[in-house]
Amino acid sequence: MNLVRSLLRIIAAAGLAVDAYVHADLAGQFDGNGTHLTQGTLFRLQAALAALAALWILLRGRRPSAAFALLISVSALGAVLLYRYVDVGALGPLPNMYEPIWYTEKVVTAVAEGVAALASAALLVLSPSSARPGTHSRRHHAGLATRMQ
Repeated sequence: MNLVRSLLRIIAAAGLAVDAYVHADLAGQFDGNGTHLTQGTLFRLQAALAALAALWILLRGRRPSAAFALLISVSALGAVLLYRYVDVGALGPLPNMYEPIWYTEKVVTAVAEGVAALASAALLVLSPSSARPGTHSRRHHAGLATRMQ
């Protein structure tokens, strides 16, 4: 089981690292004029969060890091799919990021985000929780036994 979890950690981290690289690489192409929150800024933020998630899941590989990696990868994949197929327009401070085409970098990052999401979700399912199974029941039974004496 440790080998499977280690492989899942590596796969999730690799997917997140690809996501971080592509977003950082593309960010400069999406900087706008005169607005503070540009698509380029959002791409840099995504790159930073994906890199952080990749490092955290690679170094720790516990439930919180897997949950964070899942959140980052699913939100990024959701955004790329939403803005590919739906012209949402500008939402508050968010710029209009509608882009109804697929190009190599977009495909690569969508696949990487999907792989990272699947690996993170599997890691969440396979990771033990913080409390050991059966601990409560043993304590409960021990407490009952002492009260009965």
